[in-house]
Amino acid sequence: MLDQQASIDQRNILSRYFKTGKGEYGEGDVFIGVTVPHMRAIARSVASNTSLPCIKTLLKSRIHEHRFTGFLILGALFKKASTDKDRLVLYNLYIRHRDAANNWDLVDCTAPVVIGGWLLNHDRSVLYELAESTRIWDRRIAIVSTSVFIRNGEFADTLRIARMLLNDTHDLIHKAVGWMLREVGKKSMQELESFLALHYKIMPRTMLRYAIERMKPVRRKEYLLGLV
Repeated sequence: MLDQQASIDQRNILSRYFKTGKGEYGEGDVFIGVTVPHMRAIARSVASNTSLPCIKTLLKSRIHEHRFTGFLILGALFKKASTDKDRLVLYNLYIRHRDAANNWDLVDCTAPVVIGGWLLNHDRSVLYELAESTRIWDRRIAIVSTSVFIRNGEFADTLRIARMLLNDTHDLIHKAVGWMLREVGKKSMQELESFLALHYKIMPRTMLRYAIERMKPVRRKEYLLGLV
């Protein structure tokens, strides 16, 4: 089904967009040119009839869209799971195959659902191990998975991991941390500003810009000019 939706023009666009060239963060990834709406539609249509071995096959594929669809199916099954036993199986499947999430879209599409969803009510120490990983995608999993906690009014893990990643050298981590800080601000501007008061002057510029994006223009300008 996926291969039938492939487009050469779309493949070329996606290969450039996800930086698959030599020395880029997505170097060597292979696209066939399937759009996200098509992948989501396919995942919805087959999720209930997809076995775990089939998901593993998708996640082991060298084709980006196969892995993306595999993660979408994994997330759909997690949402539908009725017991902790079933959810734990899916969580462990993600953890064991997280090397398949080797670009930001692959992380963002399902890590919050599966990793964040499981850890919402379980020990979260794994997030701190991931945040210390040398693998950029593990670090991104660590921070974006906390979006579930934020929606539940829990900010401590997000802010602690954000502090751990303040000196990260990768732009995609700067964006992810700033994004999560912005989400904290949507729930509690006081929490965000308390964090920024301690760290905004040493934060990477991209991280800061993402974090303050929802503030009033005057306040954003004060942060950008270091006047707070």
